[in-house]
Amino acid sequence: MPWTFLLLLMLNGLYFFWHQQDAPLRPKEVEPLLTHRAYGQNIRLLGESGVGGGTARTSTGQENCLYLGGTAKQAEAALLEQRLVALDIDTHLGKRLDQEGGVYWLKIAPASRRLVSEALIAELRRDFPMLKNEIMSCEGIATAD
Repeated sequence: MPWTFLLLLMLNGLYFFWHQQDAPLRPKEVEPLLTHRAYGQNIRLLGESGVGGGTARTSTGQENCLYLGGTAKQAEAALLEQRLVALDIDTHLGKRLDQEGGVYWLKIAPASRRLVSEALIAELRRDFPMLKNEIMSCEGIATAD
C-alpha cells in the first residue's frame, strides 16, 4: 500500500512538471475595466445609426448628430480633433455642461460621419480610454465658433 501511494505521488509530480512546459511565457493581457462596455450598451435604433445620411431625425423632426469626446480637458479634445482631421474627418470642437462641469465634445460633420466606424472608435478608445460616442441633438451643444 505505501508503494502505491508513493507511485501515485511521483506520477502526480511528473504530471505537474509536464503541464508547466505548456504554460504560456507571457501572462494574458486583460482589457481595463474602464474600456469595458456593458452588454447591449452599443445598441442603437436605425434612425440613430445615420444609415443613408449624416444626420438622423426623430419623430418630432429634431436632428441628431454624432459626437465624440466627453473629456473635461480641452487639450485632450484638441489632440483627438487633430487625429480625426488627419483621417480627413471634419469635426467641430464644442463644450457642453454636464453634471461633471464643462465637457468637450467633437461634432462630426454630416459629410464625414460615414468615415467614423465602430472599428475606428474602438481604435481611438485604446489611445483615449475615456472616449465616448453619443448621438445627441444637433442644437444641444455650444460650438467654439
